[in-house]
Amino acid sequence: MIKEVLGSFIENLKTAKKYPFILVIATTDVSLIPGITVAGASPELTHFTPAADAEFLVLGKCKVINTVPITPDGIPTPALVTRASLSLTRVTKLVVNAGSRILPKIPFIDVGGKPGGDIRKYSLDLETTERIIENSTLLGEELSNTFDLLVIGESIPAGTTTAMAVLQGLGYDAIDKVSSASPNNPKELKRKVVLDALKNLPSNTLEKISKLADPMLISVAGISLGFKGKILLAGGTQMTAAAAIIKEFNKEKLKDIAIGTTKWIVKDKCSDIISLAKQVGVALIYADLDFSISKHKGIRVYEEGYVKEGVGAGGASILAMINGAKNEDIVRRVDEMYSELLISKN
Repeated sequence: MIKEVLGSFIENLKTAKKYPFILVIATTDVSLIPGITVAGASPELTHFTPAADAEFLVLGKCKVINTVPITPDGIPTPALVTRASLSLTRVTKLVVNAGSRILPKIPFIDVGGKPGGDIRKYSLDLETTERIIENSTLLGEELSNTFDLLVIGESIPAGTTTAMAVLQGLGYDAIDKVSSASPNNPKELKRKVVLDALKNLPSNTLEKISKLADPMLISVAGISLGFKGKILLAGGTQMTAAAAIIKEFNKEKLKDIAIGTTKWIVKDKCSDIISLAKQVGVALIYADLDFSISKHKGIRVYEEGYVKEGVGAGGASILAMINGAKNEDIVRRVDEMYSELLISKN
């Protein structure tokens, strides 16, 4: 079941005739800070996660690493949920590289970005930010010739920290409101990193974004600004930051946009996507998934606050449901794919 929290957007999904699922990948050095993210078995491996997520989404296996990305607790990437959900649709999958340290070994669209640095110093130079926005906007314009809806997901470790920095830097109350892939959200560490990043902040909006934002957020904003139709930002609290960047350039564009996430993000007591979406002024919908019926403990733990979202899992689930799938259908496909992964691992 799909539920609306803010605004009205579901009808746009039902009437859309042609749309792709776009995964925007990138990395920053923020993910190398110990303890700030579980989107990889170790800080160093987080730089492999976006490329591996993209490969698994398209191929059902990874090439840059010999297994799917996992958390330090051994829980598999949410790309598993995304691939399973999209298998119940006939959606075209596209990968956009906005600035990933490791490149996926599959075809992808490159928007001329580069990996972000540590936001406590500077994420990107102004020239790179402008190039990402320009090329991503052009990509959005080109996609308008074929599609009337875009569904855009993301993969970037430590992206909630850069998202919190962007939101706070643009004037929103975002401290402690972003989510985590762990049930134990490292709020104190994130807060310290963000407050350090906000010191000596430039007054110019584009320079603020260059200092604080990751390449994924900038590219997602650019694609959305160039696209002429409706857009479902498939992700959690990070996508409120993407919407905030879009708003800085074209406030009117927000009426064409909704964030599509999972129930685990909306009901997370350690973050507050509803407050963030309200502040920015963007619609919010979610897939009311229930993984307690899964055959696998590694999937059932989603109900305990692990992972929650990522790689567009919520938006992909919403697409599956729009196409007639029920929660049981999605869980069945997730279980089947997870079983295949366990067999191949052994």
